Amino acid sequence: MFGKKRTPEQLEKIRQRKLRIYDIVFENDTPEGKAFDVFLMICIVVSIFLVVAESTLHVDAVGAMILRILEYAFTAFFTIEYLLRLYCSPKPRDYALSFFGIIDLLATLPLYIAWLFGPARYLMIIRTFRLIRVFRIFKLFSFLDEGYALIHALMDSMKKISVFFLFVLIMVISIGTLMYMIEGNVPESSFNDIPSSIYWAIVTLTTVGYGDITPVTSAGRFLSALVMLLGYTTIAVPTGIVSANLIKTKDSPYKRVCENCGTTGHDPNAKYCKHCGTLLDVNPQDHD
Repeated sequence: MFGKKRTPEQLEKIRQRKLRIYDIVFENDTPEGKAFDVFLMICIVVSIFLVVAESTLHVDAVGAMILRILEYAFTAFFTIEYLLRLYCSPKPRDYALSFFGIIDLLATLPLYIAWLFGPARYLMIIRTFRLIRVFRIFKLFSFLDEGYALIHALMDSMKKISVFFLFVLIMVISIGTLMYMIEGNVPESSFNDIPSSIYWAIVTLTTVGYGDITPVTSAGRFLSALVMLLGYTTIAVPTGIVSANLIKTKDSPYKRVCENCGTTGHDPNAKYCKHCGTLLDVNPQDHD
């Protein structure tokens, strides 16, 4: 009957099964966990290689069938892996909304999305969705502590980088408008409008220098020289922000380590593990 309560023995079996699955899919200090991680890494690398090969190689019908079968197999494996992680995670919702939870979901979606569309009319849309498979490469970060540190530093730097980006945006708009005022009325000049001038300012400030738009007046060339010199100092700012946060993460007096999966690099005020959703130690300073 529906709604029948499970016995304590059944609940204990379910708990033990979840712990067993958890040790395999989240942990890597057991032979089964190490074997699973190695197999998962191989599947990620091979699936990404297939995406690249599919875009460059012209295969016959047999080759296309092999690629399709392999894609079905990888999609089935990543789907089962994602469902198992949700099943055994202490906090499934936190895992699903975490960075790696979203990446795990993206690794399974393309084939299912493609099935929702017709084979002829929406062929190009299907191919676009299938490119989402490239996101599988981000799953490799889950095997590296340095990957967590880098993501943590980037997240901590987002506010400062966003403010810096806004400053750069205002600066290129101002420089582009100024260049348009200088060269807009020159017959030989390519600065025919403000958007083109802003495009030039972005290309010059980032030191890309395509050369498709160049000033012809002395004042315009002088402004170009100033923008080029400014570009070298501007590019170094985001790098310095991220580097400072990396050093801060490395030299932090304590590391927030998940007792279940061993994940590090959590925010000081985080309550749950960003990988598996387990409740973290609420007073990590006590371990200093």
